[in-house]
Amino acid sequence: MTIRVLPEQLIHQIAAGEVVERPASVVKELVENSLDAGAHSIEIEVEGGGATLCRVRDDGAGIVADELVLALARHATSKLTRVEDLEAVRTLGFRGEALPSIASVSRMKLVSRPADAQVAYGVSAVDGAVTGPAPQPHPSGTTVEVRDLFFNVPARRKFLRSERTELGQVERLVERLALSRFDVGFRLLSSRRTLADHPPARDERGQDSRGAAILGEEFIAHALKLDHEGSGLRLRGWFCMPTYARSQADQQHFFLNGRPLRDKLVASAVRLAYRDVLYHGRQPAYVLYLEMDPARVDVNAHPQKLEVRFREPGLVHDFLFRTVERALAETRPVQTAATSVPAARFAVPGVAADAAPRTSALDLYTTLGSGVRDSVGSAEVQEPAAGEHPLGFAIAQLHGIYILAQAQGGLVLVDMHAAHERTTYERLKDALSSQRIASQPLLVPVALNVSVAEADEAESHAALFDELGIEVSRGGPTQLLLRSMPALLSAADPTALVRDMLADLREQGSGGAKQALERALGTMACHQAVRANRRLTVQEMNALLREMESTLRADQCVHGRPTWSFVSMEDLDRLFLRGR
Repeated sequence: MTIRVLPEQLIHQIAAGEVVERPASVVKELVENSLDAGAHSIEIEVEGGGATLCRVRDDGAGIVADELVLALARHATSKLTRVEDLEAVRTLGFRGEALPSIASVSRMKLVSRPADAQVAYGVSAVDGAVTGPAPQPHPSGTTVEVRDLFFNVPARRKFLRSERTELGQVERLVERLALSRFDVGFRLLSSRRTLADHPPARDERGQDSRGAAILGEEFIAHALKLDHEGSGLRLRGWFCMPTYARSQADQQHFFLNGRPLRDKLVASAVRLAYRDVLYHGRQPAYVLYLEMDPARVDVNAHPQKLEVRFREPGLVHDFLFRTVERALAETRPVQTAATSVPAARFAVPGVAADAAPRTSALDLYTTLGSGVRDSVGSAEVQEPAAGEHPLGFAIAQLHGIYILAQAQGGLVLVDMHAAHERTTYERLKDALSSQRIASQPLLVPVALNVSVAEADEAESHAALFDELGIEVSRGGPTQLLLRSMPALLSAADPTALVRDMLADLREQGSGGAKQALERALGTMACHQAVRANRRLTVQEMNALLREMESTLRADQCVHGRPTWSFVSMEDLDRLFLRGR
């Protein structure tokens, strides 16, 4: 076959395949251009799910008439001027490929007027052929109208989904964009019907309102705020308590310098931070914003800029993991504004609940840097004063499973097995991290058959295994010999533990081996925790309550189940119709 240069139009359409996947891709590129132009208000209008029409209007800086045709040329951009700019990209777009790529597979119209111009000008592009510029009526800003997407590439158009599906993709995209920039107003219309309207939110209350409108009131009710800075990085946003964990990762949003991001490193770090408090198979919910020097990240690693390459991935992973883990760990039950689990769970049929809004027991928590109170007071006081012993004092044990405690303003119910499991696990973890792990020799070395790769992994990490109290040596190409185990885990299955450690080592590096140890500690804590139907004295129950108040992550057991709940006197009065 003869080598030849491809026609210009075919080059454009191939480039469009990298940028334009569906109507939502068009909206993404156009809105990012609007944001880069300094827009404060953006209106998106679609028809036919976006395949028939995508129109984006903004009040940004606009484009001068002489540059309108140039804006539709490949690799023409105002966002880069030299090679050094590519090493510290501060804009959402920068390649100059979006507009010409979209124009090559649609009928496009571009109208713009800078703030200091008297008249707006517009250009049109059909199948890549540009006409204009010509005067057009238009306010300050820019409008890009894209009609009949893929009209000249029928094979691509056949791969579009139904109108409802494509519209859903656009809606989710606008939600992500609205979460990325609270200072900008977003409005989405379809067939002259308003689907979303998010006015600018410049204060905390407005941001909470936008978050609730997009993610739901329940998300905001169960979310804690985070703002931490260190090592030239800043992480802020919302992270939800483990009790709000979901079956899908549909409420996980991460933004890097304002750019929506899907990155395995980020997802791994946050998931790792939740490992001790998340129920098996559940997904955490969060909206997090990472700010860092653009020179420390390469955003030119993906055609659609959805993935990035960090120059110091280990530092970023550790910062995200440690920050979120510390925020989750530093929650404590506090006595301020004691509120109850939703009273609807105790509603009597036929009796209307009070109209006053109710909040959940999660409002009893405070988070990182919020002035957590230590437990004070005497165990002899049976009615704790405000600010003293948030979990109150034990008054009874219910069916050998739950502890009932009288607290300020209501009743605390504690799952004694889950609570004891958490406190035991945290003690074991402290012993694991605060000192060199004591090793206990096995009476007879245990032979373990593994793959060659696993044997190589164990041999290369022999020093790490030794640091964790495990003596392992190679007994052959596919055999390991275990000679000692951590004394803390003397009752654990040695072969299962080492296999888990090797799997985690290959997946997550040296940090994975310690995670396998912690999982084994979790199993051990579960076995050591008090079982159902064991009778506890009042002193034993109070001792457990006091230990919970001083233990990290005391609100969930190792498996992510809640350890306690609070019912207010108001809800008890409502249940028994007192005052009616």
